[in-house]
Amino acid sequence: MSVNGKPKFAMYWAASCGGCEIAVLNIHEKILDVDANFEVVFWPVAMDAKYKDVEAMPDEAITLTLFNGGIRNTENEAMAHLMRRKSKILVAFGSCACAGCIPGLANLSTREQIFEAVYEGVSTDNPTGIRPDFQWAAPEGNLHIPEFYPVLKTLDQVVAVDYYMPGCPPESHQIGAVVDLVIQALQGKATLPPTGSVIGAGTSTVCDECPRIRNVKTIQHFTRIQQLAAIDPNLCLLEQGIPCNGPATRSGCGALCPRAGAQCIGCYGSSDGTLDFGARLMTAFASVIEGKEPAEIERVLDTLPDPVGQFYRFSLAHSMLRAAPVVLEEEEQYATHHH
Repeated sequence: MSVNGKPKFAMYWAASCGGCEIAVLNIHEKILDVDANFEVVFWPVAMDAKYKDVEAMPDEAITLTLFNGGIRNTENEAMAHLMRRKSKILVAFGSCACAGCIPGLANLSTREQIFEAVYEGVSTDNPTGIRPDFQWAAPEGNLHIPEFYPVLKTLDQVVAVDYYMPGCPPESHQIGAVVDLVIQALQGKATLPPTGSVIGAGTSTVCDECPRIRNVKTIQHFTRIQQLAAIDPNLCLLEQGIPCNGPATRSGCGALCPRAGAQCIGCYGSSDGTLDFGARLMTAFASVIEGKEPAEIERVLDTLPDPVGQFYRFSLAHSMLRAAPVVLEEEEQYATHHH
């Protein structure tokens, strides 16, 4: 507890975009409940606080930490270990922390390929070819820059996580529900779910929340939604040949995208009982293909515009694949050199 008797709250971002912070603000007036029931002690995007402030706290001094973002460099990992040590409850908040999300797709490329694209690409004005250096001699002293890892890891690949809250970003009403649950638990009016549980989401799939009609129609090819002249507003998008990830994606968002006429892209991650999101989705797609011979299934799947982005857009870093073979080899060499 803090000096005012309130439990402490923290939020930290690692390799992420900042959307998770905006989602927390989007709980609107419920943010006042956070202020009334917690002392916010560390939230870099919203307040001035230093790492040394957290380091000075006793272990487990922070009651609840929402940690968003993947682990892409040495600073991200150091902060993951620090926040784990200082927090009673550590939540992997958002799809980047839970499964890698969009930054995890960089696991298809080596560090050199990433740096080449960023610092030497045609859209980059860098005539001297400057690249990041992990140490820099400045007039004030030596600066140490975080080292970029060969692969992006999820939060639970570096520290133990108490709960997972998926979404890119998590839906505001789900955040509000979790805030209420934690407050009630602290007041002895509710019980927190078992460690390792997914919170702020459902247990079934987006299809179960979707009002569109499924007629078990079969398709002969997939088509980008923007290439269709018209879309049936009532029929299942997948049965119209639009690659929708609803059959494999965890419920909880309210099927926002399909309701708006756009396909689910899978940001809420795997539904319960799914070992690998991409494998589960491939099975779902195969079930609506007209032909059942392997060659015909392969032909139809080949019409997908972006197979890797379709099946692993939000989960590559946490999948059975995890990264391209050449990247995994680079990671092994890095680990050997640094240990």
